[in-house]
Amino acid sequence: MFDPGGIIRPLAARERKWNTRTGKANFIPPTQLFAGDMATFGAEGVLQLVTFRSNDQFNTTVYGFDDRFRGVKGTRMVVFMNSADIAALGFREGEFVDLTTAMDEGVARAAHGFRIVAYDIPQGCVGAYFPEANALIPLGHHDRQALTPAYKATPVRLARSAMTEQPQPELMGR
Repeated sequence: MFDPGGIIRPLAARERKWNTRTGKANFIPPTQLFAGDMATFGAEGVLQLVTFRSNDQFNTTVYGFDDRFRGVKGTRMVVFMNSADIAALGFREGEFVDLTTAMDEGVARAAHGFRIVAYDIPQGCVGAYFPEANALIPLGHHDRQALTPAYKATPVRLARSAMTEQPQPELMGR
C-alpha cells in the first residue's frame, strides 16, 4: 500500500492476456441491433433511446450537473437529438419534451421535462443520461444472451412537455 502506484490489481485484459481457447480476444457479433419489439422499430415518430453517463459520474453516483464532454451545464435533464430529427418532428432546440416508451408491454413508462439539445447523434436516435432516463427502460427489454437491460436501444416517442423551465439543481452541502 505504500509502494508508488498503490496496489495493483491483476487484470488479464490490461496485460493483453486472453484466457480463451485461441489465446486471443474473441468478439461475438450481435445477432440483431434492436433488442425490443420489432413492431416499433422504424415506426413513425419512434426514436431509439441510448442512455449514457456524464464525465462526472461513476455508475449511478452523480457528482455534478455539468458535462464537459457534451457541453451541458447546470442540468442533466436533457435529451440529445440530431438536428434533422428535431426539425422533422416539429420541435426546436431548447424546447421541453416528455419521453414515453414506445412498447406495448401493458405498462405506461414516461420521463418528463427533458430539454432538447441538438447534438451529433445518428438520425433516428436520442440520448439521455443514466439514471435520469431509467424509468423508460422495461426490465423485460433485455439482451437475449446476457440478460442485461437494453439501455442502448429502447424505442421512445417524444411529445411537448407542459414544463417551460427546469428547476435549478440543488447541490448538496451548499
